[in-house]
Amino acid sequence: MRNVEFIGVLCLILVSTTIASHFSRRFGVPAVIGQLLVGILLGNAGLRIVHPDILVEDFSEIGVILLMFLAGIESDLSLLRKYFRPGMYVAVLGILFPVVLGTVSGNAFHIAMNESFFLGLILAATSVSISVEVLKELNVINTKEGSTILGASVVDDILVVLIVSLSMSFLGGKSGNSNPLGIMLIEQVLFFVAIFLLIRWGAPYLMRLSNKLLAESSVIIVSLILCLSMSYLADFIGLSSVIGAFFTGVAIGQTNVFKEVQYNVEAIGYAVFIPVFFVSIGLEITFNGIGKQLLLIVVLTIIAIASKLFGGFFGSKLAGFSSHSSLMVGSGMISRGEMALIIVQLGFQAQLVTNEYYSAFILVILFTTLSSPFLLKYFTKKIYP
Repeated sequence: MRNVEFIGVLCLILVSTTIASHFSRRFGVPAVIGQLLVGILLGNAGLRIVHPDILVEDFSEIGVILLMFLAGIESDLSLLRKYFRPGMYVAVLGILFPVVLGTVSGNAFHIAMNESFFLGLILAATSVSISVEVLKELNVINTKEGSTILGASVVDDILVVLIVSLSMSFLGGKSGNSNPLGIMLIEQVLFFVAIFLLIRWGAPYLMRLSNKLLAESSVIIVSLILCLSMSYLADFIGLSSVIGAFFTGVAIGQTNVFKEVQYNVEAIGYAVFIPVFFVSIGLEITFNGIGKQLLLIVVLTIIAIASKLFGGFFGSKLAGFSSHSSLMVGSGMISRGEMALIIVQLGFQAQLVTNEYYSAFILVILFTTLSSPFLLKYFTKKIYP
């Protein structure tokens, strides 16, 4: 797509998502649902006006980075520490249930063992980008449930990425990571050491320094440089870029300029990049040949929703949460979003996901992503009406 064409596409996305968000909220539905439906309408399943090309993907990537950066800024670090233990329980059970059920269900549909196991890994991925948006919309992101969802998603992300990296070798796939596993693990440990240093000393010092610069919006520029550089570094060493963005947001949230950064980054993100991210998820969906694999898609979608819901439920119950709180946490872990889409693509490139089931897996991810906001809002309203 030429740059001038993309400007027209961007205008169409912004107009459509603004109207869709308005009517979604008017009818009591999370705004993100309207934006996802815009993606389906404009993409391969609808009018085919917008395609997930390089510019859409780049804007989408920036959108999810800014969204998780804002989630980090708004996160209460003391609450994240306090609810780390339930977050760990939720993450571990939220990986175990989908991997086991995904592998068993894949075998039941006569999918090869390697691909069935990789299907389980796809279903184990969690993307809380959409859950974060719903939590923010309902003003419950700093509750114990919201903090547990955020903490669990970070642990889930790290564990799934590590398991996928290991599985590339053990399952005989072609790994895209040229580094030996030992080196990769050392890099990731060093990354989290750097995150600790950033939160403890780096961000406060850099924010104080940025206040002395004579450049326009220097505080915002320095905070975005930190966010994007840590996102790049996380991606470079084999983690998700959103991990870097989230923890940079946590670091900025501990400084005395966090409100200024939050206000300005929200303006940048929600005006352009974040709507493109939510639309891009809907663009991927297609209904071609859906009839032949309808039963597989329905069964996998039910398993995908149930495995995360109950993984989160039992993990939260182990930590002493009430049933309603546990269901809220479980529903917040259902969305697979871009993390699962990335893992499907990695599996496809490594020949661990075949052409035959590629579209079916994509549809399962999208259906669970669409269902997540409704379930999260329903269970949240049980506790915070």
